Amino acid sequence: MILPTKHVTLRQSLLGQASIVLRHLTRPKSMSTLWSQVQADGGIRSFDRFLLSLDLLFLLGAVELHENRLRRVKSDS
Repeated sequence: MILPTKHVTLRQSLLGQASIVLRHLTRPKSMSTLWSQVQADGGIRSFDRFLLSLDLLFLLGAVELHENRLRRVKSDS
């Protein structure tokens, strides 16, 4: 369920849900603030899926935790 398949849409996959999290992470935010915004958007309905999306983003090196706030990692290019 990380990638979309014939039976799992992009929005339902972890990759799609991670993109929703990144869209809301325009500036450093606490996890509770980010969760509130993502939940209000309706793209991710459970906290478990939210955490799995964050795990995927950490593994990909797209986000980091700095001074108790989540933030995007700046690319070198």
